Amino acid sequence: MSNIEFTKSEALSVIEGKLSRYFGVTPAEANTEQLYKAVVMVVRDILLEKRNKYHQTVKQQQAKRVYYLCMEFLLGRSLKNNVFNLGIDKGMDEALKEFGSSLEELYEMEPDAGLGNGGLGRLAACFMDALASGDYPAMGYSIRYEYGLFKQKIVDGWQMELPDIWLPGGEVWLTQRADKTFTVKFDGHIKEEWTENGMKINYFDYQEIEAVPYDMMISGYDSEAVSVLRLWRAQNRQKFDMRSFSQGDYMRSMQANSDAELISKVLYPSDNHFEGKSLRLKQQYFLVSASLQNIVAEHIRRYGSLDTLPDKAAIHINDTHPALAIPELMRLLMDEHGYSWESAWDIVTRTVAYTNHTVMSEALERWNQDLIERRLPRIYNIITEINRRYCADMWNLFPGDWNKIERMSIVSHGQVRMANLSVVGSHHVNGVSALHSDIIKDSIFKDFHDVAPYKFTNVTNGIAYRRWLCQSNPELTSLITDCIGDGFKRDASKLADFAAFKDDAAVLDEMNRIKALKKEQFASYVFKRTGEKINPETLFDVQAKRLHEYKRQLLNAMNIISAYVDLKENPDLPVQPKTFIFAAKAAPGYYMAKEIIKLICFIAEDIKKTPLLREKLNVIYLEDYSVTMSEKLMPATEISEQISTAGKEASGTGNMKFMINGALTIGTLDGANVEMCEAVGKDNIFIFGMTARDVEYQWKHGYNSTAYYNNNVRLKKVIEALKQGFNGTSFENLANYLLYASPVADPYMCMADFGAYQEIHAYADEVYKDKRRWARMSLINVAMSGRFSADRSIKEYAENIWNLKSTKR
Repeated sequence: MSNIEFTKSEALSVIEGKLSRYFGVTPAEANTEQLYKAVVMVVRDILLEKRNKYHQTVKQQQAKRVYYLCMEFLLGRSLKNNVFNLGIDKGMDEALKEFGSSLEELYEMEPDAGLGNGGLGRLAACFMDALASGDYPAMGYSIRYEYGLFKQKIVDGWQMELPDIWLPGGEVWLTQRADKTFTVKFDGHIKEEWTENGMKINYFDYQEIEAVPYDMMISGYDSEAVSVLRLWRAQNRQKFDMRSFSQGDYMRSMQANSDAELISKVLYPSDNHFEGKSLRLKQQYFLVSASLQNIVAEHIRRYGSLDTLPDKAAIHINDTHPALAIPELMRLLMDEHGYSWESAWDIVTRTVAYTNHTVMSEALERWNQDLIERRLPRIYNIITEINRRYCADMWNLFPGDWNKIERMSIVSHGQVRMANLSVVGSHHVNGVSALHSDIIKDSIFKDFHDVAPYKFTNVTNGIAYRRWLCQSNPELTSLITDCIGDGFKRDASKLADFAAFKDDAAVLDEMNRIKALKKEQFASYVFKRTGEKINPETLFDVQAKRLHEYKRQLLNAMNIISAYVDLKENPDLPVQPKTFIFAAKAAPGYYMAKEIIKLICFIAEDIKKTPLLREKLNVIYLEDYSVTMSEKLMPATEISEQISTAGKEASGTGNMKFMINGALTIGTLDGANVEMCEAVGKDNIFIFGMTARDVEYQWKHGYNSTAYYNNNVRLKKVIEALKQGFNGTSFENLANYLLYASPVADPYMCMADFGAYQEIHAYADEVYKDKRRWARMSLINVAMSGRFSADRSIKEYAENIWNLKSTKR
């Protein structure tokens, strides 16, 4: 059995020991924070012991390892996940009750780790969990940010950003590894020198930054493996400027330290100015340089030669942020270990793989050449040589086709294209849903696919379903266990057996009872947190995701405005009472996204002024959305809004988390919605609107939003309501955005899909009247959600991309 035995008496003993040793208190004297940290230390010790045992297994098998590089890991809280996966929750909770506490109380002491932002980071966190659960040797790499993205505060409808201070409660999970410190070089200039052993690169006038690692361990479920997430903190390598300090110039004496520490200060600093762009670039190189130096050093220690690196290491770059890993690995192989260009390139292109996360060309990372040349002179040198050689190869394949070669070039028009670099330097490139993978082959990477179709594959995203079902919704988990046993906790595909109960009246009634309970629990949570009252008798319609135009929170708001206008005209209108719940953060410099937040908040304020109307239509904007909040929100959700413009969403994972908790999806045929529809059947999901092909056709033939405005009375009323405004503020700028904006109005086609969106809402309202039918559809969604497990995703990566074997043979 991979889970450990952990009795109440053992838990009492080790917790008492931690309290005494680290805090000098007895359990009776300990406050909640001390108790929380003592329990975390106990869990951390268990994880460390497991990791050490697993390390010996990997060593004995000489197993290949995967190294997963990502700028963010949106972990949420770790205590609940680890005690569940380790199987020690019962013994731990019984011991804590002896101390007058409980696990539930201690869970609330832990802040969400400020290491991630949205779907990209949450996916990476799910994958670390799944890698450990599958007994795959794995290490993740990121930065130990002092502050997370930001704490969101809504003031008069406007998003304000406050520091996300997470380390005081979160650093207890981190173990500093000062023995694994590396140096990263920035700025300066290089000089090439030819010697009898080949070319030598000399650096001058550079800045040295120390990368200090902190390890966080992540347990798998019922497994031997423990994944390690290594987080790098930046600090100044130069000695303290004692001379300036002695002269009273204290600011100058600290300047070098402050400049260095900025690198690991904040996740995703605003990049709408030069200094922000420069800092982001330094963060990206700091991450990949420290990580690659670590990987290379460990490989040499184990195997003696880097010739075997592709056989023993899979390096995965999650999105383009870690793309500099490709030239950095080239630098290490050539400059530090004497490999020729050809040999180094062969190793790199057999070791590195890349996941693309966007189909929008404007979202693909590009850096100004001069910025990279100034900050990373040797890396710039290598990138330009990669580009020169690749373009020469393409010229031989497509002589005279300058346009094609320009599209494929890494360096062009004064910019370095990180996506092109990632494709050229990787042995595999994958999308994250079937639709997305097809689109990238036909659009942004078509030229590359023409040359090397074997590189391109798909791995549909997946979720750490034990977190989102077993931990977040124990009542539903208990029902499923009563019906089909607990095998699904190890193998998500067994959830399909639950479909056999789709016509069992008692099970369907229990589904409805559980959903009602989760709604009541969430309403209580919101009231305690915000003072806002939500009627759990209303239908909960939820859109919770990053605020972006293509995700179309604006379309959702337009539908609400239409319903609001109807009810103001006829307060007695018979409608399904609904609570529309929004939760999202906008990037600090993203004005349009912030304007949409303000619109939603002011609609909510306007509705509050008419209490009778609010009984039928309520709008709630949840401030500072987080993983912990979503764990409470998703089990309570009845309608999940997945309404991005078709062809724009790569996959989505929130849609899967809602699905496994029994929410029904209102969505476009976009991202993983397509595969969800295939899984549950068209009768168990509410699909509406244009397809990706329809959207492409509209653009090619001149999309005109005013045509929809002129032919839809309800749209006219919505636009007029925007102009008149809400809560005393006009939103005429949003009306103009939809009708007259330049260079194109309504770029994500809210106007075009508005009619179909209203129709599908009306149909969903009608279905909701039949509670048994709704519960049946909900049950089928739960049963068919197993294919969206991160365990399945990781198995596909391991078999089809990384050539990685589980140590559990």
